[in-house]
Amino acid sequence: MRKLTHMLRSREHHARVTNVELFFDLVFVFAVTQLSHTLLEHRTLAGALEVTFLLLSVWWVWMYTCWFTNFIDPDKPAVRMVMFVLMLAGLALSASIPLAFGHDGYDGLVFASAYAFMQVVRTAFLVRVLHGHDARNFLNMGRVLVWLMTSAPFWVAGGLAHDGLRAALWIVALGIEYAGPIAFFYVPGLGRSTTADWKVDAAHMAERCSLFVIIALGESILVTGATAAALPATADNMAAFIAAFTGSVAMWWIYFNIGVERGSRHFESAEDRGRLARSVYTYFHLPIVAGIVVCAVADEISIAHPDGHVGLADAMIMLGGPALYLFGNVFFKRSSARYYPLSHLVGLGLLAVTAPFAMRLTPLMLGVVTSVVLILVAVWETRSFASGPRER
Repeated sequence: MRKLTHMLRSREHHARVTNVELFFDLVFVFAVTQLSHTLLEHRTLAGALEVTFLLLSVWWVWMYTCWFTNFIDPDKPAVRMVMFVLMLAGLALSASIPLAFGHDGYDGLVFASAYAFMQVVRTAFLVRVLHGHDARNFLNMGRVLVWLMTSAPFWVAGGLAHDGLRAALWIVALGIEYAGPIAFFYVPGLGRSTTADWKVDAAHMAERCSLFVIIALGESILVTGATAAALPATADNMAAFIAAFTGSVAMWWIYFNIGVERGSRHFESAEDRGRLARSVYTYFHLPIVAGIVVCAVADEISIAHPDGHVGLADAMIMLGGPALYLFGNVFFKRSSARYYPLSHLVGLGLLAVTAPFAMRLTPLMLGVVTSVVLILVAVWETRSFASGPRER
């Protein structure tokens, strides 16, 4: 069997994020847009649960590709071709998001088949490349492949089913995949992995995750601009536009000003990088991305209907987005420090205090309140670190 070890990344220096990885991410720009628009059009409990499930799926298939390119060199021609095939499947997956739970057509089957295809084919390719090179990592990725092949039939069966049965089968499928890292991909006869087996290039993974945060923030900016462009430039519309933009700037500041650089340094110096990669970047970044997606929906609500009525669903979206974002950042930053960031906890408290009054406010007023909270958190954290190593 011909060895393909030349396709693996060298661990002698930090892996850089390649142009083909950035090109691949364009598919997920579309996916994030689809998620936010789907939530905007289905502001019900059922709609929120469906979008939550779809977001979990989109994040997971992207994250596994992030791990894939952490080990393998995307600049190799054969790897590029694999990435392009994955892009095609990812584009089909993204296009099917709005009707993935619908009754008509084959959108559910397209979503499930594209997802399972990406997970299994990508991992099988990596297992093939690792064969004969790194026995420990080869065995580890073999266990991962077993878990993904176990979930794949549930994905496809769910795509063929309807209503509650589809949801049940897909929940089982995604549950298997999310449980895999927690169970260390235990497979009878093959044993279990350890986090030491996951030889991660810390700088590369940290950069990839920060770029996905940029993708999500880009959707927020896109929604702000596109919604405002379709409306007359009234005082209320402009005020909502400015509030939405400043909220996006504050979210960027909260993540990138301190957290991302400190987290990356801590990641690189850690003895057990695999553990941090699993918890901090694979799991803890999920609420950060989810919060940005929900905030994009909130921005569209406030700009399109600044003087409208805030219903229960709108209030939950407009407060829930910033709360999710701060919650995710709390645990992200806690991983590289010995304390929970006080500014973020106060921000969460202010959002909780606002909740009982949210439905008495207009979308513009509530949008201004949430933006002010995010700005307060960003300024507090920045000033705290300017005066010392930890927040006061």
